[in-house]
Amino acid sequence: MFKTAIRNINRKRKYYQRDINFLFGKRDIFRKAGGARIIVYHGLCKAHHTKFNARFITVNTFEKHLAFYRRYFNVVSLEEYYNGEFNPGKFNVCITFDDGLENNYTYGLPLLEKYNMPATFFITSIRKSGYDILWNDFLSIFSRLGPQKISLQNQQFYRSRQHKYISQKTGQDMAAILRNGDFTNKAELMSELYPLLPFKTDPLLQDYWLQMTEEQIKQLSSSSLVTIGSHGHYHNDLSTLSPQQLTDELFISKRYLQNITGKGIKAIAFPYGSYNNNVIKAAEQAGYTQLLAGDVVRDDDKTNLLLRERFTINPYISVNNQMNAIITGRYE
Repeated sequence: MFKTAIRNINRKRKYYQRDINFLFGKRDIFRKAGGARIIVYHGLCKAHHTKFNARFITVNTFEKHLAFYRRYFNVVSLEEYYNGEFNPGKFNVCITFDDGLENNYTYGLPLLEKYNMPATFFITSIRKSGYDILWNDFLSIFSRLGPQKISLQNQQFYRSRQHKYISQKTGQDMAAILRNGDFTNKAELMSELYPLLPFKTDPLLQDYWLQMTEEQIKQLSSSSLVTIGSHGHYHNDLSTLSPQQLTDELFISKRYLQNITGKGIKAIAFPYGSYNNNVIKAAEQAGYTQLLAGDVVRDDDKTNLLLRERFTINPYISVNNQMNAIITGRYE
């Protein structure tokens, strides 16, 4: 614990010093950087971006990111990224959004159009099954606002100081338990727990959970700046599914998005960035030619021309430190 505290102090010191240096005009790292990286955003909200999880940033911060990109970087589309169409004199970034939240459409698209920057949106087909929320967004909200103790699937869970429901029997985090496997247990979770906390009636919480409608997906796709990709059907961890479940996830989402947009869908971002050899093979068989992961699992995967890594935005640091991390590819 002491060593962790020291590391945190040193990290904050570095971040603070870097911000001071930026204010005093030390910006060569941005002017002289070369290379390219795919960036992952999730949700956008007006305020309180870390209220429920670490997947949101404010609309104001996102605009600051775009302004920074325009000044120092070169923004490319996903297609240009795969084709290697980069500006050799600048650092190249490819903007992507995961999860298909409505706030991507209401807040994100207007800003992308304002700055004339391309982006790819990876969307699930959860609406096809009658849901307007992803299970992990449901659990994020419930874990913050729900009761101290709950019972689910014959297990008792208590809420920890970190706002996670922990099994009294096994000590496991509920989110970790539910992530493995298909959607059955996740649907049961939402069905059983929602009556205890009907948060959908609160309009102030809508930005944190509501999925895009089919009409919004269609309108989003009509922008010349936008590419639509798949994010699976139920937002399951694809690496934990049976062969048939995996095939269903890949094909259902692909057809659903193609029917809405009238365009081919060739990109998929694996939920949680998680994959294995079976996922790669199944995705290729389903006709995806752009496969987006988190970190590459094996060295051999780096030779797969279809597979690319991505770098997720950190909502807890300054814009300057975020841009530095994008260039270096790490958080200190």
